Amino acid sequence: PNMGGKSTYMRQVALIVLLAHCGAFVPARAARIGPVDAIYTRIGASDDLASGRSTFMVEMTEAAAILHGATEHSLVLMDEVGRGTSTFDGMALAFAIARHLLEKNRGYVLFSTHYFELTRLAEDYAECANVHLDAVEHGHAIVFLHAVEEGPASQSYGIQVAALAGIPGSVIRDAKRRLRQLENREIDDGPQGDLFAAAPEPVEAEPHPALDALRTLDPDSLSPREALDKLYELKRLTE
Repeated sequence: PNMGGKSTYMRQVALIVLLAHCGAFVPARAARIGPVDAIYTRIGASDDLASGRSTFMVEMTEAAAILHGATEHSLVLMDEVGRGTSTFDGMALAFAIARHLLEKNRGYVLFSTHYFELTRLAEDYAECANVHLDAVEHGHAIVFLHAVEEGPASQSYGIQVAALAGIPGSVIRDAKRRLRQLENREIDDGPQGDLFAAAPEPVEAEPHPALDALRTLDPDSLSPREALDKLYELKRLTE
């Protein structure tokens, strides 16, 4: 969930690995760390005004460097990839990047996301597992336990965190109403198919008579008058 501590947890893992490879003690009761050839991170991003790159462009550039450079001995930290664009674009990119890391790079990966649809990857890949940072609701308040638990999170608690930040109560109530509508599918934004389903086979369109007539046409053998007649004939075929 938001404010659960997942980004801090990921940074902690990177620091522990770095300390271990320096020969230093690590903050753990026990640690078993294999050889790591590189630590790649995609955590936090801001726009690059000097280079004219947006926040999302910076994010994708960093992700591209990771996908091209990470090996099976690399530690990869990916924090909320795809959040800088539309929901479906971001979700599709996050899914494809996660799957590439699983199938191609095959390194040690921590991948945090608010896209619950990505938790399905654990069902398809034995080497993938879902964990979450625990939180409990107490009345109208929320308590973050900062404990790592197995399985995907049940919700993001984004509205509760917004309330903690001081967002006006009227806005919070409106957001909760909107959330209930979305969860109950009361807002009809059109049918939404399975985002990760296999693409359907392309269907060949029926040949159009105007195209057939155009293919058999030899423009070099036509007089200006005949060309004009053929043009009117093609127009009739399209009506």
